[in-house]
Amino acid sequence: MSTLQLPNQRLLKKMMTGGLLLTLAIMALFLFESKASAHGYVSNPSSRADLCAKGINTNCGLIIYEPYSLEAAKGFPAAGPADGKIASANGLFAPLDQQSATRWTKVNISPGPTTFDWKLKVPHATASWKYYITKQDWDPNAPLTRSSFDLTPFCNVPYKGQPSNTYSDTCNVPNRTGYQVILAVWEISDTGNAFYNVIDVNFTGSGNSDTTAPTAPTSAAASNVSTTSANITWNAATDNVGVTSYRLFNGSTQIGSTPALNYNLTGLTPNTAYNITVKAVDAAGNLSPASNTVSFTTLAVTGPDTQAPSAPTSLHVMGSSTSTTVPLMWNASTDNVGVTGYQVFKGTTLVTTVPGTATEYLVTGLTPNMAYSFTVKAVDAAGNISSASNVINVTTPNAPTTYPAWSASSVYVAGNKVTHNGVNYEAKWWTQGETPGAAGADVWKVIQ
Repeated sequence: MSTLQLPNQRLLKKMMTGGLLLTLAIMALFLFESKASAHGYVSNPSSRADLCAKGINTNCGLIIYEPYSLEAAKGFPAAGPADGKIASANGLFAPLDQQSATRWTKVNISPGPTTFDWKLKVPHATASWKYYITKQDWDPNAPLTRSSFDLTPFCNVPYKGQPSNTYSDTCNVPNRTGYQVILAVWEISDTGNAFYNVIDVNFTGSGNSDTTAPTAPTSAAASNVSTTSANITWNAATDNVGVTSYRLFNGSTQIGSTPALNYNLTGLTPNTAYNITVKAVDAAGNLSPASNTVSFTTLAVTGPDTQAPSAPTSLHVMGSSTSTTVPLMWNASTDNVGVTGYQVFKGTTLVTTVPGTATEYLVTGLTPNMAYSFTVKAVDAAGNISSASNVINVTTPNAPTTYPAWSASSVYVAGNKVTHNGVNYEAKWWTQGETPGAAGADVWKVIQ
């Protein structure tokens, strides 16, 4: 009779532990892939989150699965993520807020022209792209706060329209030395949110000295003007180094950007006058004079409107659901005349109709730990209704546990639980007056 040889207990324990860790990693991956709440991040120079996703930064937490998802209220510095939570866009990915002179990998950079490349998983209608940098004398061993930054952006690019899945800005980075942090902010135009990326950089040189702007593009012209679109073409500008892209403006408002010599304007309003100019940009960020002005009026709609809008696309959860709410967002539909509203459905039940200028809605009154499906349809003034958007399936989380509010005057001992600023904490030992979540308040640990 043969004898079955089992591994020794130590080896068996290692095998079981390794298998458990692998299972947890796979579960986390599926969890975050199914959230569908990802949007965009800076891929070059690589942001802190990007380097985490690539495995270059370590011990980053779950951001490795979601480098796209660093979103918070827009309006920085007056609004936006709280001090100490700027890198994590308000704490959902808390490990990103750890800050010291040696904690994060730095990307070498020089003052002067730098191109910032974004990867956009879910493009949105955009208001602006802004870039801030820390002060020369900031403290790299303290949490990132507004006082760490020069609060006037060194680069501010107004934008009207929706970019594609990639977008770039070439900006003149100010003079700095040593380790600095750049905060890149992508502000959405039709919601209250923005996306925040910090980039850890190390200044190594003085940059180039190209201060010569390109010549103005010439012979700009419009063709194929319809009720809601027009194609703009122009002749190339010249530059002492090289033109990298062209920006299109309606009056003083930027409405597009492209490296090509043509651009198809879409989403225009019927029977409306437009005055389009084109400017060239070089690698140093120098902007040319404007081209000749292209003036045209979109066509008016004639006859009865029987054409339905296109279906809304990319319906997704914008941020985090609560036990009773789900924030929905979608990409705008197009119509031959104009979208006047969006119908939001929970299953087959119409929840509400929002104006045609809105592309988001907070569904309320839901039940904790319950599965829901949502769709959105577009409506025009003639009552034509689009096909449904994609279906988004959401399960609301369990209702959160709350504890007595923390008080600066109360004495707490090990095991006492409190709630402060919406976060639950447990005391590790005796304490009084140490604010939960504050820098150096090691007595408190975050709990669920």
